[in-house]
Amino acid sequence: MYSHIKQKIRGINAINVTPFDANLEIDWPSLEKNVAFLVENGIQAVYPCGNTGEFYALTLDEAKAVTKFVTDVTAKKALVIAGVGYDAKTACELARHAEQCGADGLMVHQPIHPYLMENGLIDYYEQIAASTSLPLILYVRTETISLEVIRQTAKLPNVIGVKYAVNHLPTFTKTVQNIDEDIVWICGTAEMWAPYFFAAGAEGFTSGLVNVDTKLSFQMLEALQQGRFAEAMAVWNQTVAFEELRAKFSNGNNVSVVKEAMFQLGLIPNSLVRPPIGQLSDKEKEQVSEILHTWGLKGRD
Repeated sequence: MYSHIKQKIRGINAINVTPFDANLEIDWPSLEKNVAFLVENGIQAVYPCGNTGEFYALTLDEAKAVTKFVTDVTAKKALVIAGVGYDAKTACELARHAEQCGADGLMVHQPIHPYLMENGLIDYYEQIAASTSLPLILYVRTETISLEVIRQTAKLPNVIGVKYAVNHLPTFTKTVQNIDEDIVWICGTAEMWAPYFFAAGAEGFTSGLVNVDTKLSFQMLEALQQGRFAEAMAVWNQTVAFEELRAKFSNGNNVSVVKEAMFQLGLIPNSLVRPPIGQLSDKEKEQVSEILHTWGLKGRD
């Protein structure tokens, strides 16, 4: 069941950005250009309303509109895995809307409630899974979503994958080894961690870098899929400066670095983000420029 979707998420899972205009309203033409760029460059799974898409800075109506827009633009040329979240009722509403729009699956964001318990988390996922026939990918950002939570949730018939974004490899390894269901494990912390997660059982990774350029990400994927880890680490060496810059301020730079790189390459008209994210410093913008030069995408200013 859902085998064709599982196959496509065993690769690069692209988290597209949400471009904004000067008034911080959604820039729909630039969003269309962003999604078209991903699809035209071979991406098979696009995730609107992810964290790199500033999901939690969007209103619910905007999140719904983004999901529908990206689904329409993609036009079944790639999977659309829509992000859903907030309280259980809202997540279910977003899930039903995504299904009505023709999305192919859902990524369930890490619950933002300050208090999480295993039985409550299981109930949360069960409610969302019951609200839709779409397949679900769980987004795990804390070990509070424990092995037991994943074990129970993985038994739900439409849970097909886990985007694991806790960079504690022993825990990830034990989790993979102790889940019997046919789950696709996705490294949720992009190219920086993908080689290590693949060694422990991951079959795909998320990427914000692909909004800027897809070549390095595909080189890494091919090397990892063929077990050529030395080659994968050579690509890692080329991407690490970009990913380290994104990881600054407890990942606060995540979106700002991607948008700044896209802006410098003319892929979007500005690098604006919504609060509580902020703009890069001038020094950080210079670092982005140097990285793009190193990749051969931009000359020196």
